Amino acid sequence: MVLRVLARSRLHRPVSLLIAEKRIAGLSEIIDSLPGDVPIYAAGQDVMDAVVGFPIHRGILAVGQRVAEPEPEALLASLPREALVLVLSGIANHDNMGGLFRNAAAFGADAVVLDSDCCDPLYRKAIRVSVGAVLTTPFARMAPGADLLGLLEGHGFEAIALSPRGQGTLAQATRARRSAVVLGAEGPGLAEDMLARAKTVRIPMADGFDSLNVAVTAGIVLHHLAFAARRSD
Repeated sequence: MVLRVLARSRLHRPVSLLIAEKRIAGLSEIIDSLPGDVPIYAAGQDVMDAVVGFPIHRGILAVGQRVAEPEPEALLASLPREALVLVLSGIANHDNMGGLFRNAAAFGADAVVLDSDCCDPLYRKAIRVSVGAVLTTPFARMAPGADLLGLLEGHGFEAIALSPRGQGTLAQATRARRSAVVLGAEGPGLAEDMLARAKTVRIPMADGFDSLNVAVTAGIVLHHLAFAARRSD
């Protein structure tokens, strides 16, 4: 549950809660874990529905305070000597963004780096789809025109870029001490100059099909690097 994740998040803080009266008893454990200065309001279901404009069957609304995002340079520098990061370029769909963060958390990615064209991971729908992973996974956003691969290289990360035209298969991919999985938006994919500078990898598929949803791709690749890949150093 997203509320449980928000309650224990070290990156973002709950500000206030509005909860349907019928849900209070069932949420008592989470409510008791919140800081004492967080106001909690209870209302009938009709009031909840009127506030949001539609029948909100979950009966829980929360306002959270986002912390200032770290600079990408500082975030990468703070990671351990052995690290795995997810790097996203041009991801504009909030469902995909939520799924990407969910996979990053599930497979132990240390951080997520976004380019300037990515949508906001803290948009309500992205938070929900991620089941709260965006509230606990550190992320940073690059400035427009910044050299994403140059930043990774400067901090010792090997960039593994996914493309149907990848030079090697995922099964052959090894994991460096510091690895970065680089994914682009469905359709256009990654820019040619990025593919030319990175280690490119493809996921073999059945004849006549060459693409997966970007969040599914991230799950497959992160799982391989986390649990199956041989070490290259």
